Amino acid sequence: MRAVRHLLALGALALAATTASAQFVKGNEAVKVMPDGTKKVETPPLPTASLGAPCPAAKSGCAGGGWKMLESQSGLVECTEVFARPGTCRESTYGTEKRSRVWIVKVKGEWTQCERPDISGKCISLKGFPISAVQ
Repeated sequence: MRAVRHLLALGALALAATTASAQFVKGNEAVKVMPDGTKKVETPPLPTASLGAPCPAAKSGCAGGGWKMLESQSGLVECTEVFARPGTCRESTYGTEKRSRVWIVKVKGEWTQCERPDISGKCISLKGFPISAVQ
């Protein structure tokens, strides 16, 4: 019985470590920690073409193509678009709710979307077709 409890405790620790590590994407060049310890975060630039009105994150059905997971000054957020315009992002539900998600990161100076919070996995340029997975 004691061995079972020990195994369950180890499993819970492993799960907690996995969830915690997914709250950021290692190697994301959009996030820089400055020498004084503060964090500087970039978001993809707005396109030169005019965009329509943003679909608010609080509105149901606005993330029809899946949530775009981005780093912000306050941490991980899920957005209805990659540009993170005001009102289009909300606090992340990653690890507590399963949703279709794509991770927006900057790698080698280029904005990409990754299927998982890992740049070594399936990532494509933001100029390409969107990919997402329920997570």
